[in-house]
Amino acid sequence: MTTHTFNAELWLPEKLDAVFSFFADARNLEAITPPWLNFAITTPEPIDMHTGARIDYQLRVHGFPVRWKTEISVWDPPYRFVDQQLRGPYQQWVHAHTFEERDGGTLCRDKVEYSVLGGRVINWLLVRRDVEKIFAYRQKALVARFRERSPSPSIPPPNRSTQSHSGYTEPHLSK
Repeated sequence: MTTHTFNAELWLPEKLDAVFSFFADARNLEAITPPWLNFAITTPEPIDMHTGARIDYQLRVHGFPVRWKTEISVWDPPYRFVDQQLRGPYQQWVHAHTFEERDGGTLCRDKVEYSVLGGRVINWLLVRRDVEKIFAYRQKALVARFRERSPSPSIPPPNRSTQSHSGYTEPHLSK
């Protein structure tokens, strides 16, 4: 099985606890997911986030309805959590979220390791671009959300020329 890796990072002008608190509320995922996915959480409220928590979603991918179930496999507030797909469109999906105080705000990092049916060809034709678009939307939504709350939204973080970065790394084969 070929595993692909996607990495993204984003600096937000807000304290670590506030940023992690936003991500700790599963309902906020709907606010940072592109509208074209018709994403909805179907797990009844309240959703108690902890290691072992399971969350169900429904969405549309290229017009096709998809049900997705994830489990929180690591929960380490306010620094890190990992969700992994139990059921959904990928053969494998492991998404690590990390948070670090940096330059008066919070540096958020995402590392997604995923595998798809059809391997490298399907990833190159469809999936990689979708993942990149979804994370680009997510970054814009997060910047807008946290700029609204920041007392100085126009001031960039000290000593940083960019506030966000995302990237795709070449796939590797898992054993």
